[in-house]
Amino acid sequence: MSTAEPGRAIIISSGRCGSTLLSDLIVAEPHTLSVQEFFMATPAWAKSGADITGAAYWEVLSSPKPELSTLFAIGLPPKEVRYPADGRWSGNLAELPQLLAITLPKLTDDPDALFDQLAAQVPDFPEQPFAAHHRMFLDLLTRLTGRIRWVERSGGSSQIAPYLLRSFPDSRIVYLTRNWADTARSMSRHSSFQLIQLRLEFVSRCGVDPFQMTPDQQVPAELEPLLPDRITADLLRERGQDSTRYLGLCAFMAAQAEQALADSAPAHLHTMTYEDLVADPVTELTRLGEFLEFADAAGWAEQVAGQVARGGAVRQTAAA
Repeated sequence: MSTAEPGRAIIISSGRCGSTLLSDLIVAEPHTLSVQEFFMATPAWAKSGADITGAAYWEVLSSPKPELSTLFAIGLPPKEVRYPADGRWSGNLAELPQLLAITLPKLTDDPDALFDQLAAQVPDFPEQPFAAHHRMFLDLLTRLTGRIRWVERSGGSSQIAPYLLRSFPDSRIVYLTRNWADTARSMSRHSSFQLIQLRLEFVSRCGVDPFQMTPDQQVPAELEPLLPDRITADLLRERGQDSTRYLGLCAFMAAQAEQALADSAPAHLHTMTYEDLVADPVTELTRLGEFLEFADAAGWAEQVAGQVARGGAVRQTAAA
């Protein structure tokens, strides 16, 4: 197994704009590890720059994600969850480690075994900041799977773009966008983005994060039914009927990403739009592959471009 430092790249986007499609297409490049929903699956980006031990870092990765536990509890898990029905946590999905919801099942048919392999090594990481742990973890995952580079993609990562650009200054950055109207419409029908929008509304209206409330914090009476331990599937779906809420979410995410790109300009930046991708997939994917330093960018693009249908539809493949 090679010990050379792997290549690193991050796709930043609002979500619901074709980033999952890109991740699934990148799977076909044999030397590249396509990592999905890692940064947004962990709360580490919200932490301070203080050093933590490898054991404490692994505790974060192996803990359930509160937002996902809420969606499991009300019967609205996002369709991206890939944990197998016969997996170790299949009978208790509310306690499913966040790594096992999407990230590891996208990489292997036996995510529990890969989880155990990581559990034997990650706690031994040195004491260091979260960002250094993230880099070390993704590098380890790349080597364990026999690849030479990783490309991480999380839906909604635009909202943490300031953290990502500061923490990974040497990584290649792909900034993917889509027109707000179509993005908002798609967000309004997706349970994870319904919950993201609700969480930001709590913060903007009363300065309270509903997933990190302390006993002394209160929210307005009209918001109490929307707290994580009270919300129902019907209430969340009802909120999705007003797509204007999600236009605001698009605006917030775009502002976060574009300000971050201005404040912490990456050394390597590639911008692309979903509309250009579906209009001319071979050209756009070739450019992306060249930027990501694929050995045969044009060949990869020709191989996978057929999975992108004109008009924005995505043809289903085994990798999807």
